[in-house]
Amino acid sequence: MQNFFLRNIGQRIILLFFISIISHSIVMLAPGEPSLVDPANPRMKPEDIAKIRKAFHLDDPIHVQYAYWMRDLFTGELRSFKDNQPVLKKIWQRFLNSLPLFVCSTLIAWGLSFPLGIYSALKRGSVFDQSTTFLAYTMISIPGFFLSYIVIIFFVKVFNVPVIGMKTFGFEDANLLFTGMDRIWHLTIPSLMSAVGGIAILSRYVRSQMLEVVGQDYVRTAKAKGLSSDQVIYKHALRNALLPFITMFGLMIPGLIGGSVIFETIFAWPGMGRMGYEAILSRDFPIILTLNFISAVLVLIGTFVSDILYAVADPRIKLS
Repeated sequence: MQNFFLRNIGQRIILLFFISIISHSIVMLAPGEPSLVDPANPRMKPEDIAKIRKAFHLDDPIHVQYAYWMRDLFTGELRSFKDNQPVLKKIWQRFLNSLPLFVCSTLIAWGLSFPLGIYSALKRGSVFDQSTTFLAYTMISIPGFFLSYIVIIFFVKVFNVPVIGMKTFGFEDANLLFTGMDRIWHLTIPSLMSAVGGIAILSRYVRSQMLEVVGQDYVRTAKAKGLSSDQVIYKHALRNALLPFITMFGLMIPGLIGGSVIFETIFAWPGMGRMGYEAILSRDFPIILTLNFISAVLVLIGTFVSDILYAVADPRIKLS
């Protein structure tokens, strides 16, 4: 067990180092300049641009820029080109906004996918199975951003209910109960829209895996031994059907940043996804590079957690 942890952590640290080099090279070698030093800006004088470029090491060789970036990142001195604020502080503030949206959408997607998928598999060919299959493929075919715009127009035009942002403007002085309900409402709609695609895809995966597992010999043996249907389905069949989803769950963790870009932008949710989108538009290199680095860390953590959960779900897998 100790060797497993040491070896995997060491491998992931080395991999993270190479990922950071590749990510930094791609961003810094891409054509274009940050908006901060755009020569087309009439308010920027050539001498001001030269001072800014020197302060942010933009004229140094790329390997020197990488060294400065890593040093400033791990010492907390890395600052945004856009407003000269500490990058880690800005990301932490946005992280606290993104986390509720990510958690709610994930719980909704996984909480609905498994009951729908399992029941569809058990009632294969029924009206329920055919209806959920048709609805799932319909939801997969409809782009998430298009459905989100339809929902926004529906609530705003029909009910005159705001769904943009984290709260309703103009109600800052309302009582605590109303404020809490308003925050929950603004969280619910983007969470549902973000979860729609996941529900459609995951429920089909669950159905497919359950259909494959319920036909196995050990499931028929469990039924022959007189076990109840719930014990057969949830203790024997579902546990083995879960293995592919453990990998999917580990890879969902980076969605805290990348998966929320579209919905945070559409619903004006001030999270990390929207922050990354704004940083790309302004070519705010410190923000872009740090978000890429954090995404890589989340991917490596997710795969590490998946390896451990595999052993928990299947005792035949040994961590060594």
